[in-house]
Amino acid sequence: MYIGSTDEKGLHHILTEIIDNSVDEAVPGFAKNIWVAISKSGEATVMDDGRGIPIDKHKSGLSALEVTMTKLHAGGKFGSEAYQASSGLHGVGSSAVNALSSWMRVIVKRDKKIVYQDYKRGKATSKLTPIKKESEVKKLTPSNHYKTPDSDSFTISSFLPDTQIFKKTTDWNFTKIKNLCRERAFLIGGLTFHLYDERTDEECHFYFDGGISSLIKHLNKTKKTLHEIIHFSKEITLEDNPIGTIGVEVAMQYTDSYNENIQTFANVINTHDGGTHLTGFRMALNRVVKDYGLKNNLFKDLKSGKGKTNGLTSDDLKEGLTAVVYIKMHSNEIQFESQTKTKLNNPEAQSAVFAVTKQFLTTHFEENPGEARRVLGKVLLAAKARMAARAAKDAVVRKGALEGSSLPGKLSDCQSKDPDQSELFIVEGDSAGGSAKQGRDRKFQAILPLRGKILNTEKARLDKIISSDEIKNLIVALGAGIGETFNKEKLRYHRIIIMNDADVDGEHITTLTLTFFFRHLKAIIDGGYLYVALPPLFKVKHDKVEKYVYSEEEKDEYIKTLGDKKIGIQRYKGLGEMNPEQLWETTMDPTKRILKKIVIEDAENADTVFRTLMGEEVPPRRKFIQTHAKMATLDI
Repeated sequence: MYIGSTDEKGLHHILTEIIDNSVDEAVPGFAKNIWVAISKSGEATVMDDGRGIPIDKHKSGLSALEVTMTKLHAGGKFGSEAYQASSGLHGVGSSAVNALSSWMRVIVKRDKKIVYQDYKRGKATSKLTPIKKESEVKKLTPSNHYKTPDSDSFTISSFLPDTQIFKKTTDWNFTKIKNLCRERAFLIGGLTFHLYDERTDEECHFYFDGGISSLIKHLNKTKKTLHEIIHFSKEITLEDNPIGTIGVEVAMQYTDSYNENIQTFANVINTHDGGTHLTGFRMALNRVVKDYGLKNNLFKDLKSGKGKTNGLTSDDLKEGLTAVVYIKMHSNEIQFESQTKTKLNNPEAQSAVFAVTKQFLTTHFEENPGEARRVLGKVLLAAKARMAARAAKDAVVRKGALEGSSLPGKLSDCQSKDPDQSELFIVEGDSAGGSAKQGRDRKFQAILPLRGKILNTEKARLDKIISSDEIKNLIVALGAGIGETFNKEKLRYHRIIIMNDADVDGEHITTLTLTFFFRHLKAIIDGGYLYVALPPLFKVKHDKVEKYVYSEEEKDEYIKTLGDKKIGIQRYKGLGEMNPEQLWETTMDPTKRILKKIVIEDAENADTVFRTLMGEEVPPRRKFIQTHAKMATLDI
């Protein structure tokens, strides 16, 4: 209920709860440092130099610390006035983490006293125990990186996730933890994170003085920017607003890219699905850009076929925009769509963000006409490209609609019309396509061969993309449209499998295809419908036994097990070398094949990697390849 799931995502959510307790101390300026350490035996330790959880007696007769750690909905740690912009997790967060831990210990220094208490699966297993000397604290923490904060108060929380709850894994992903802490360091200028992974002796530290402007700079580090970062913030109290003051902070910058990257936050929580604050920002940006363009007669060339001003759409404003929208409001009043807090629901946030953005952006454009015209130039270019793309897109839609069941000529469709049962193999070349067509189970497997390497869609707008015959055939075969016409309900296959040769050219074609889906049909990835097939590299034969292996390393290890037996090794240069029976047995048979499901765990990092490897700039690509080439592995 509180962490969403008990898999790896849920595991890291409980650590987020404890980290955000410390971040809540930093928001009003009480904490300057947060330490996060993963011990060799798997315990997580989080420490901050804030005020320390209260340890005095609660009205229930227990200590305030024990109430916070064992009672759901215990309320804020320091009363209603202390956390004007907290994540809203106190009481629920700490006690939920405690309930999901096989062991937990909290050490607090407050009011010149140091105490600790132990817990197990939500219940206290010791009394509130005094610690006489501060030097004894280090012995009570599982981390080797405990350092006494230069502070009169602190909180240290250590816990071990319960394997009875987290049955899939209790192995911490340090990369996820780093991304989590770096994101929060960006949001709160002046806060320092110290991270330690004692399993690998890795450590890193994050400090950003510039707040969300630093985050914009980080997000755009591989992009060509069109103007300086626009940053503004204000606390606003709306008329007839029952929830008091709302803090609004926005940073934005346009780049020469074709894709949008907007991140939204509510009280340091990343609202991945947006919400009312994002709606308010979009409405204000649309209003300001349109008003400025009309006032300065910048839309004179934006004509429709009838000679009338076509007008801008929200998609025109998105192209190349990087923005961060960050709102702060009282934790008791903040409303999310669900307990996992991915979408903000407060209508007051929409009004506040709209008012602040409209006021500041209007003034900024008036005072900086050069920047304003560069922004309008980018938006107008996107609008013209949209109009050029519309005719091509309409042609694609018409081809699917007007010709009824007429699909691309190269598509060998399956008999099933149930998307849940149907799968489409996207293969390179007629040779591999021929083997796949003969080897498939035509009841539920469709084959679409593509000729050569498709267009690099990282470097092209939608109008050029849709003019490519190979991509057009793929769009029509999928049946769900593209861009604003995309409709997931019309998707004809719920298992779309990219199947290419197991060599460098095959990997390049796979990367080009993944780029297309990531940039233009991301909803297919988000829906869990995209896969990559892993064909074997070798067939090893000894006596009458044949075994398919998928890498040089696997081949060498298998040969070692055969001893002095006489063996034969066949290396497959491509799928076309396999006869239909072999292709079915190794790569297409659902009972034997190996598929990699494509998921997006870190959208920001994925965006950076695609831009670096597939974009226009050569130096970042060369540096990336030189740095990471030896790290490449075949992970099956």
